Amino acid sequence: MEYHKPVLLNESIDLLSINPDGIYVDTTFGGGGHSNLILKKLGSKGQLFGFDQDPDALANNITDSRFTLIPHNFEHLKKFLKLNKIEKVDGIIADLGVSSHQLNIFKRGFSIRGDGPLDMRMNPKKGVSAAEWLNQIDEFTLTKALSEYGEVSRPKKLAQIILTAQNKSPILTTKELLDVIEPHGRKGEKVFAKVFQAIRISINRELEVLEHLLHEGQEILSYGGRFVIISYHSLEDRRVKIYFREGQHNGDAPRDKYGNRLTPFKIITRKPIVPRPKEIEENPRSRSAKLRAAEKKEIFI
Repeated sequence: MEYHKPVLLNESIDLLSINPDGIYVDTTFGGGGHSNLILKKLGSKGQLFGFDQDPDALANNITDSRFTLIPHNFEHLKKFLKLNKIEKVDGIIADLGVSSHQLNIFKRGFSIRGDGPLDMRMNPKKGVSAAEWLNQIDEFTLTKALSEYGEVSRPKKLAQIILTAQNKSPILTTKELLDVIEPHGRKGEKVFAKVFQAIRISINRELEVLEHLLHEGQEILSYGGRFVIISYHSLEDRRVKIYFREGQHNGDAPRDKYGNRLTPFKIITRKPIVPRPKEIEENPRSRSAKLRAAEKKEIFI
C-alpha cells in the first residue's frame, strides 16, 4: 500500500520556483513525494531538509547527499535548521493534515473507517493520546474544542454526552467513541469526522504549531524565497491566508507614515489552487485541499 499520495504535487513544486543551487525545506516529509520531486529539480549544490515527527516516516528516508531528514515537529524549524548550520532558505513547503498512511493504519486511531486504539497522536511516542485527553478534560474544554476545531452543531450537548459516557466507562477505542456519538449526529452533518478532527487538532496542537511555522518560516526565508502551503480545512486555510496577507496572526498589517502596508509577502496565489476533477477522482482525499503560495519581499511595502 502506498504510504501517501501527494496532493497537488506538480502545482506546489512549480510554485516553489526552485533555484537548482538553493536550500529548501519540506516540513511534512511523510512518504517523500514532494521531496523526491524537489530533489529532481535541485543541482549538485542544492540542499533539501525534510521534517517529520512521525517515526513511521523515517522508513521513507531518501539516500541522497543533498537530503537531510530531521525527525522532529516543524514547530521547531529554526532550531533544527540552525543545528544544521542553516540560517536562511529559499523555499518552504508544507502539506498539512493527516497522511494516507496514518488514516489507513487503524491502530493509529485517526480513522472513522476501522476500529483501533483511540490515539490520534502525530508522534505516538510523545504527548497524551486522545483516550487520555478525554479522561483529563472538563466539559468547557471539550465544548470549546468541538465548537472551534470541529465546528459541530450543539457542541455543549455533544460534550456532555461524550463525558457522561466517559465517566461510566473510559472510551478507549475509535469504535467506542463512534458508538457514543452516532445517535446524536444530525443528518448530513458528518459528525464523526468533525469530532475526530476536533480531538486530533487539540491533542496535536495543530493550529498553534501552524502559527509557529508561519512565523518562523517568514523569518528564515531569504528575500525572494517562496512559502507554499497545502491545507485541508478552513481553520488552517484561514490562518495561512491571513498571515500571507498581513504578515501577522491578528489584526491588520502595520503601516508606515505614508499609509503603505508593511507586509513581508507578495501573494503569488490570489485565489487558492484546488485539485482538478481528475486528481480528485484518483485521490478522493485531495478534494478539500487548498494551495496557497507567497514570496518574501525585500522591502516591507
